[in-house]
Amino acid sequence: MKRIASFTINHLNLFPGLYVSRRDKNGDKVVTTFDLRFTAPNKEPVVDMPAIHSIEHLAATFLRNGPRQEEIIYFGPMGCRTGCYLVMWGDLSSEDVYDLVISMCDFIISFEGEIPGAKPEQCGNYREQNLDMAKYYVAKYKKELVEHRRFVYPE
Repeated sequence: MKRIASFTINHLNLFPGLYVSRRDKNGDKVVTTFDLRFTAPNKEPVVDMPAIHSIEHLAATFLRNGPRQEEIIYFGPMGCRTGCYLVMWGDLSSEDVYDLVISMCDFIISFEGEIPGAKPEQCGNYREQNLDMAKYYVAKYKKELVEHRRFVYPE
């Protein structure tokens, strides 16, 4: 079987960044998948489950209510828990969504109160949330993104 695109990236050389994971076309429609890599795979600890769950709830809420909500298809964690995927309509680059991702980070870092969708009737695992750790990981990610602006996968 052919390896999927994300398995062709050398994860030993990968650091936190905002990468284009893939672009899929169907006729004249294009969907871009972004790799929001929060931690350096196989070098740093992965994001813990309660934190990444809170990141998912907050980021999805922000993105689906934000200025580019019509372009948002999906936001969710990677199975390896070193980051999240953001899927959007359009033939986009990392630079095209950089400001949106920074605004998403700011929203999460400054968020106070009850996490959206964290009630038993709204979520299948509503108890597994950790806002403080979500803020920690997102602040760390934002700092890396601002300082290094890694947009291209390493060789």
